[in-house]
Amino acid sequence: MRVGAISSQRSLFWDYTHLSSGKRINTAKDDAAGLAIAKRMQRQETGLRVGAENAGMAIGAANVAEGALGGMSDYLQRIHDLALRSMNGINSDADKQMYQNEINQLKQGIESLARDTSFNEQTLLDGSMADFSTAVSPSGGRMSIQMENSTLKALGIADLDVTSKDFNLDSIKKAMDIVSERRGNLGAVTNGLEYVRNYNSSSALSQLSSRSRLEDLDFPKAISKKKQDEVMGQYRMHMIRRQMEQKKSVMGLF
Repeated sequence: MRVGAISSQRSLFWDYTHLSSGKRINTAKDDAAGLAIAKRMQRQETGLRVGAENAGMAIGAANVAEGALGGMSDYLQRIHDLALRSMNGINSDADKQMYQNEINQLKQGIESLARDTSFNEQTLLDGSMADFSTAVSPSGGRMSIQMENSTLKALGIADLDVTSKDFNLDSIKKAMDIVSERRGNLGAVTNGLEYVRNYNSSSALSQLSSRSRLEDLDFPKAISKKKQDEVMGQYRMHMIRRQMEQKKSVMGLF
């Protein structure tokens, strides 16, 4: 009976431990294979969530860079308009210099965007982030984002001067094409990152659901088992007391 009482106490201890944690598997002795599987699923789930977070951060950086390139596109459009006006044959040298003065201001704006546009204190368009990539999968798979050098020199318009006799619009048109292409690339990458983020978030929820079914406690069943163990424990204690009373009665007869 004492062995039965100890077994009953152990069973009740198991009941209270698992009910308090809400887990069917707390230690390896509860289900060694199930615990190993649950830990692998947890690692996968965590990796998916981190990958989604990384993708979200990369989307933010790409959006900031695309916005700056949009500003550059506006500057270049204005420079193109001014340069085209400067090519009017009725303009004097002084008129052309006035156009050039405004163009110089616009060029400074482009250079400022290239040098100062940043995300998380990382400059994006000065060439320092050309090899930018981020891990987006639990296995460490990466996606690259083109953050190419967009300074005046890189765009080929650092020496743009409408007062020069051999000036033409080719360098401006080329710079505009470069900026437009880079904006398009960033848009495509952003769409890809959005897909990865959504997929990772959905997959992480599926992993969590599967892991919960494996390691979470079935509360109705556990509570029923606890009640049963309590009743059995009380019954065993009652039988032990009754047995002791019988022994005392027999000893009293002697």
